[in-house]
Amino acid sequence: MSVYENISADPVKQQGSAFLGYYLETLSMVERLHRLLLDVIKDEFERLGLLDINSVQALLLFNIGDNEVTAGELKSRGYYQGSNVSYNLKKLVESGYMEHKRCEIDRRSVRVRLSERGRYIRKVVSELFGRHSDGILSKDVLGDLDLGDLNGTLHRLERYWGDQIRYIY
Repeated sequence: MSVYENISADPVKQQGSAFLGYYLETLSMVERLHRLLLDVIKDEFERLGLLDINSVQALLLFNIGDNEVTAGELKSRGYYQGSNVSYNLKKLVESGYMEHKRCEIDRRSVRVRLSERGRYIRKVVSELFGRHSDGILSKDVLGDLDLGDLNGTLHRLERYWGDQIRYIY
């Protein structure tokens, strides 16, 4: 009997292997869901004739809401995960969806907030999400799944990943 056969016969290894499969499926699903969310927003904007803003920018506006933030705060507060945050902020300011001003304390820093146009985009996305929420409930899409439990699980996974970034060398 080879070493590999002994390992594959080990129930702990088999359980770990099954878990790895589920974990990889979860990773793939999270990525696909995010891309699909961006496509859903894009589709809504195309229906409304809002063609000068992309779904990533619209989601950024939605997440900022009534806050006034710097580019650095966007990442640290979890509003934005992309590496091109400065590019998108510049485009949103140029398109009139955001207003910017120099920070009074640190003149190198720029603070941004939604303009009237930006608040309109946020309202469109908010209404879209509201319709989704109503549809998911009325069609019983999730069955007995409790979104509070799911969110708790995802928060624990987020903390684990965050710890991996901070503590692995």
